[in-house]
Amino acid sequence: MVKTLQSELVQGVIAVLIFALLLLTSCAGNGVRPESGPLAHASSDTKYSTKAEKLNIELAQKGPELKKTLSSADYKIGPEDLLEINVFQAKELDTLARVSASGYIKLPLIDKIQASGLTVAELESLINKKLEKYLTEPVAGVFIKEYRNQQFSVLGSVKSPGVYYASGQRYLLDALSLAGGLSPDAGDFCIIQRASGNEARDGENIEKIAVDLDALLLQGRFDLNLPLYSGDLVHVPKSGIVFVDGSVGKPGSYPVKGKISITQVISLAGGLVYEASRSDIRIYRDNGTPERDVITIDYNSVLERKSPDIDIKDKDIIIVATSSVKRFLKNFSGFFNFGAFGISKGFTGGL
Repeated sequence: MVKTLQSELVQGVIAVLIFALLLLTSCAGNGVRPESGPLAHASSDTKYSTKAEKLNIELAQKGPELKKTLSSADYKIGPEDLLEINVFQAKELDTLARVSASGYIKLPLIDKIQASGLTVAELESLINKKLEKYLTEPVAGVFIKEYRNQQFSVLGSVKSPGVYYASGQRYLLDALSLAGGLSPDAGDFCIIQRASGNEARDGENIEKIAVDLDALLLQGRFDLNLPLYSGDLVHVPKSGIVFVDGSVGKPGSYPVKGKISITQVISLAGGLVYEASRSDIRIYRDNGTPERDVITIDYNSVLERKSPDIDIKDKDIIIVATSSVKRFLKNFSGFFNFGAFGISKGFTGGL
């Protein structure tokens, strides 16, 4: 009987060991597939959420600090602004002038003058130049008594996208704050789009400025808190995107999911238009510093398999230049300003 009990005990221990071994093996098997199941998605979402939350915290903390270094000197006068103008050598010329809907003001002696689109300093210089016919070394002072309501839009991965109205000079951080901060899926840069001339018709004369939000908020780059003007559009693309601009059918931002090449991205952007310079396509790639790497692509060479079809990375900015010869046949659609990324020369087209 004792032997029987010992045998049963040994069998019980062996069964427990086998069960434990199977349990450990099962746990190990689950652990080698971290990308499967809902936990993987939760981890990915947490990464984006944490990054956005970190940028939002910096937005709340550094916003006032960055704004202290900036002044209304950047403000561009617009319709409906009320200006106080003083001429120090001739007080009888002092006046209050409301900027008309067409952008003009009327002053004694010099009558009508274009004020809209000028800074205070530029308008002072223009008035002084006009008064030189009547005064020796005139000195005029311009003060903004009442600001018009400026309208700008904030779209994309922000918590409250929409159209906003504000008086006085506003900056990029103001716009992001008014829009409630960044959404969890927000990327690391934003695009400011504005008319580069008096008017932008059918997408022409549109300037696009890319601003690195990491550099602005995490590194405290004061110079990247750019002034906004009435009519500006601030777009915050989602994380995991590339931006395509220039001579393509559908300029804009496109998602990067897995491996994708330059030809695939250009296809997503509607392909090259007639006036595109096929030998001058440039990829501006983030390298962790304010200065982006520049990769120049010959599209025909890629299609003929003489050059590699380069893989595109998250946050790449692709610009397709316009042929100067074809430009005679069709106006250039726009240009991209890379000043915010610290690229030494702007890019406005190719040969």
